[in-house]
Amino acid sequence: MIQSMTGFGKHVLQLPTKKVTVEIKSLNSKSLDLNARMPQAYREKELELRKIIASSLMRGKVDFGLYVELTGDETTVQVNETVVRQYMNQLKGVADGDELRLLEMALRMPDVLKTDKEDIDESEYQHIKDTLKQALLKINEFRSEEGKVLEEDFQERIKTLHNLLNKVIDIDPERQGTIRERLEKAVADVKEEVDANRFEQELIYYLEKYDITEEKVRLANHLDYFTSTLKSDDSNGKKLGFICQEIGREINTIGSKANFAPMQQLVVQMKDELEKIKEQMLNVL
Repeated sequence: MIQSMTGFGKHVLQLPTKKVTVEIKSLNSKSLDLNARMPQAYREKELELRKIIASSLMRGKVDFGLYVELTGDETTVQVNETVVRQYMNQLKGVADGDELRLLEMALRMPDVLKTDKEDIDESEYQHIKDTLKQALLKINEFRSEEGKVLEEDFQERIKTLHNLLNKVIDIDPERQGTIRERLEKAVADVKEEVDANRFEQELIYYLEKYDITEEKVRLANHLDYFTSTLKSDDSNGKKLGFICQEIGREINTIGSKANFAPMQQLVVQMKDELEKIKEQMLNVL
């Protein structure tokens, strides 16, 4: 079962004096690219939280947000009264004004608010980790649902490639006959006596040169391998990407050997389908 790297997960925790929200968004990326946003008070736990996320998501461009909203009387921000009074006294010496006006001016000055560093309660932190794990469950469910859509699309396109390959197989005898006729006509146009045995040997050589039997067999095997890998228990976008490269190699070889317009048209259609698979493959975990 494949998974998409696109996903979103959110979980909200209500504590007695705080509302904690965890949000995780992810997009496709070759590796894990994790960006974390959280209050300064929780930065000491960032490394551990990153490890939890990395063990669950593995790949993708991930945005992790931890938002804390105070819902009770608790606050860590206080007015620094001493600093405010000093500002007001200095302002009185510069300009006349009533106390209210001087207070408004003083409150705009630096360092009038002080924040007491709050130690994280271990019980609260455990709740936050549980909330993170719930958000990770949701984003992985989202990724799995997106993966099902991708899988259905891949199956349809692989089926189309199989059908196109069958058409290639069907017209291959006609192609070989056309190549043989073309060579025989070219020899006849020379209007010279040609050794029949030597001509037959040269004809066999050219027909073997344009033979695509091995490419047809390998392409069919690669398509079947892609399908079986798609249905495996693990999501492995990189492995499927490598199989796509092998599929493309066989299609290109058939195209270079075709020397027959109807077959080359089928090859173009096969390349188009494969490109669409490759585009979607960038989003597979």
